[in-house]
Amino acid sequence: MILFHKGEISLRTLEAEDAKRLVHWLSDPVVLAYYGGRDKPHDAAMVQEHFYQEPDENTRCIIQSGGTDIGYLQFYEIEAEERKIYGLADEKDVKIYGMDQFIGEPSYWNKGIGSALIRETVRYLEQERGARTIVMDPQAWNSRALHVYEKAGFKKVKLLEKHEWHEGEYRDCWLIRYDRAGE
Repeated sequence: MILFHKGEISLRTLEAEDAKRLVHWLSDPVVLAYYGGRDKPHDAAMVQEHFYQEPDENTRCIIQSGGTDIGYLQFYEIEAEERKIYGLADEKDVKIYGMDQFIGEPSYWNKGIGSALIRETVRYLEQERGARTIVMDPQAWNSRALHVYEKAGFKKVKLLEKHEWHEGEYRDCWLIRYDRAGE
């Protein structure tokens, strides 16, 4: 199912036949340097476990550019436990979404696709899902991703020290936050 289509960018829900594509992307060391870590390449069994069998509230999607599948995005409503970790526990009556994404085709990097994708996903979450706030926690060293998110209106809120395991060590991440205009 297509969630949105804007210009060259589309976002559609993940389907069973996307598993091979995820294996390809998540076994590419160039992609894994930014998403997951080069020490954790995914085979078919890992993709099934992490993307198809976990019973949770994630909406898993495939990113398309010009009709070509180029990456993965997921979004989910932030629950009470994660709100505590992020310092958002006081915002009980507010829909807060989290999202994670990667472009799995390096030939599509540095072309403005990520910026367009983030802007359109934020718009979709606000208008279709009622999100007032959207948060992400990119690794602090990933300046390219942070630049994309800041261009889309996200602000650095809190440094999360040793927050994510990546390539044999815990890495610092930034909690970044987007708030719907006027709120």
